[in-house]
Amino acid sequence: MLVLTRKTNQSFMIGDDIEVQILGIDGDQIKIGIQAPKDIDIHRKEIYLSIQEENSEAVQEASLEKVINFNKQFKR
Repeated sequence: MLVLTRKTNQSFMIGDDIEVQILGIDGDQIKIGIQAPKDIDIHRKEIYLSIQEENSEAVQEASLEKVINFNKQFKR
C-alpha cells in the first residue's frame, strides 16, 4: 500500500488521467474530489463490494437456469 501525505488543495495522480484532490479536512473526515474519465466507475468500497456480490449471485442464478433448461431438453 502506498501512503501519501497531502494538505488541503493538494492532489495526486493515478495513471495519466485520474486526479485525486484533497478538498478539505474536518476532524476525522477528509473531503476528496476525483477527476476521471467518464468511462471509469468510481464507487465507495462498500458499494463496490455490494455490486460485486450482486453480480456473482446473478451469474450463479443464470448458470443454474441454463443447467435446468439443458436438463429439460433431455427429459422429453
